[in-house]
Amino acid sequence: MLEQKKDYYLPRRLVHFLLLHMYWDVVLSQLHYIIPEESKHGTFVGRIAQDLGLDIGEINSRMLHIVSRDEKEYFQVNLQNGILFVKETIDREVLCPDTPFCIIPLQVIVDKPVQMYRVDVEIEDINDNSPVFSSSLTNMIISELRPAGSRFQLKVADDPDLGTNSIMNYELSASDYFALDFQKYMNEIRSLELVLKKALDREKQSVHNLTLTAYDGGKPRLSGTTRIVVTVEDVNDNAPVFDQPFYQCSVNENAVEGTLVFKLNATDLDLGRNREISYELSSTIREEVKKMFSLDKHSGEIRVKGEVDFEKTKMYEIHVDATDNGDHPMVGHCKVLVTVVDVNDNPPEMTVTSLSVPVPENSPKGTTVAIISVHDRDSGSNGKVSCRISSNDLPFIINPAFMGDFSLTVNGPLDREIKDQYEVVIVARDEGFPSLSIAKTLKIDISDVNDNAPHFSQLVDTIIIRENNPPGSLVYRASASDLDIGQNSFITYSIIDSFINGIPLSSYISINPENGKVFALVSFDHEQVTFFQCHVKATDAGLPPLNSNLTLNIFINDINDNAPTFSPFYSSLEIKNSKVSTTRTSCN
Repeated sequence: MLEQKKDYYLPRRLVHFLLLHMYWDVVLSQLHYIIPEESKHGTFVGRIAQDLGLDIGEINSRMLHIVSRDEKEYFQVNLQNGILFVKETIDREVLCPDTPFCIIPLQVIVDKPVQMYRVDVEIEDINDNSPVFSSSLTNMIISELRPAGSRFQLKVADDPDLGTNSIMNYELSASDYFALDFQKYMNEIRSLELVLKKALDREKQSVHNLTLTAYDGGKPRLSGTTRIVVTVEDVNDNAPVFDQPFYQCSVNENAVEGTLVFKLNATDLDLGRNREISYELSSTIREEVKKMFSLDKHSGEIRVKGEVDFEKTKMYEIHVDATDNGDHPMVGHCKVLVTVVDVNDNPPEMTVTSLSVPVPENSPKGTTVAIISVHDRDSGSNGKVSCRISSNDLPFIINPAFMGDFSLTVNGPLDREIKDQYEVVIVARDEGFPSLSIAKTLKIDISDVNDNAPHFSQLVDTIIIRENNPPGSLVYRASASDLDIGQNSFITYSIIDSFINGIPLSSYISINPENGKVFALVSFDHEQVTFFQCHVKATDAGLPPLNSNLTLNIFINDINDNAPTFSPFYSSLEIKNSKVSTTRTSCN
């Protein structure tokens, strides 16, 4: 009844240098008690104070108390003797209805110093519940034609107890016609069946009264019962029988309405009206089968009623009932498997599952442009499909990829500047007779890559600028073209810097980077600069950028902007002669 487990951890004292007499003790330990459910108030659980190592004399002063996580307080501690006892009766099936182990965790707390313990109380199942059936009476109607060995499902009883206290066995009252069979899984009875030991005969016994008893495995063993009343149904003794239970036949797709598919035949050993047979399609067959075929109730002929299409349904399973005309009609069953024979009535279906356009003009041979899926809903050779390009002078080729898939790949050089779009006609053809085909046109655009540098109409040009020109004068316009498109054809202009008499060329000449206009930044003087060269670079915006150069020969044209002057040598001589003459005159 009692099981104890102890784990002690030595107290730890925390001493503060200012508070020498105050400390906090936390002791963690664990106790595990086991008591049976339904224990009455006052039932001894354990000597909790002694098991926790507490002095009986101090548990009252140290205010020992327990805390339960449940709203109800199932246990209480006697503070005089330290015994834990049951305060309120516990029903395990109510407290823990769906768990095999029922544990009530308790916290035991004492003060001065504070100590806390964990105590688990396990509630042990007892056999306090009897097996119960959902109904006290079960009515069954069983035909006298049911063969020996037939099985009938019964509802199992219910017992909320666990383990051996739950249902362990069933017993059926003595009977010449019925027996009981049940299967156990993990020591639990999951299914219960009534087994017919031998054929029933309503004329001998029309009603069978049985008693079914369920027993649990507890001590003492508890049980529950239910009555089973079996009424034997008197029916026509012989059902119609087909000459075989399963038939196979075929029909061509697109067969016209009224085409005979198969003729059934069933017989009945009875006499008179009990052997008169009518045929019907079983109520269990699918609605599409009923729409596709008709059945003559008297002759058993199955004929085409709807549109037979191999691509929609390749096989039909027809369930037919043959019913006699007795007061209690009996039914025989058969199954007819109708196979639809394919004809080549579907052209291939083509789908472009991936189209990678535009195709860069520098794509190498073998680059995949498109993935084409081709499918033919016919079968056999009618469904085998080949794929090709209608023209052989295109830089593309069709290659088989996977089953039903083809790849369109580059098979020759591409140049957008020569041809920027192709129309590729793809033809898919099956191998049926007559052969059927389908064509699809793909428009494939060729995208530009930066493979053309800007181009000047001439590589060298000459500019003549009259001296004394106004600063900022437009002296030339550079113009380059690019066969590429988009940003690959966007051109910017620049001047390659150099020096004129030690002065940077950019001090004399500038260019507009967008339109190529060249401006003279200064007023040129022929007497100082008569000729210089300027190199203009045109660069596109492609990646990587390409460029070309234009050389400009610039001549400064002279104008008559200087008066004649005497050289400094003659001017000095005249001054000296003038002075001599003056002196001489003075001397005279």
